[in-house]
Amino acid sequence: MSVDVEGKSLVDLLDMLEPAPAPDPVSMVPQTWGWVVLAAIIVGLIAFVIHAFLRHRRVNAYRREALTELATAKDNPAKIAEILRRAALVAFPRDKVAGLHGDVWINFLNETFDQKRFSGTEADALTSAPYTTIPANPELTKLAQQWIKSHKRERNT
Repeated sequence: MSVDVEGKSLVDLLDMLEPAPAPDPVSMVPQTWGWVVLAAIIVGLIAFVIHAFLRHRRVNAYRREALTELATAKDNPAKIAEILRRAALVAFPRDKVAGLHGDVWINFLNETFDQKRFSGTEADALTSAPYTTIPANPELTKLAQQWIKSHKRERNT
């Protein structure tokens, strides 16, 4: 296939050129099964992480609720004692927590808490606040927040 180019100008020669054909579109289907398996594993891992995150949020919803109520308690020892009791009833079996009072209740709180211990005026305020009027105690509020955030929840509940 010979084309006569004699006597033609450069513009005429450029007009004779045909555009290069467009390439076939690239297929989005993986070429090997390995990519399909990898995609399935990644989707499975994402689903597992989402499920674990939602389960963790659901299991710890009582902590968020208790912390919200504690923020509105205004350092009132009676309200703090009530909030701690309700949080403990959610985290532990009812028969293990419901009957506790006095020093046994304080010992239970200390056994389920690794940080600062309930003792002294904080312990006295927790045990007697539901029955008498006790002045506001910001230190008790901080200690209750720490317990709610970090107590060791019983696994079988």
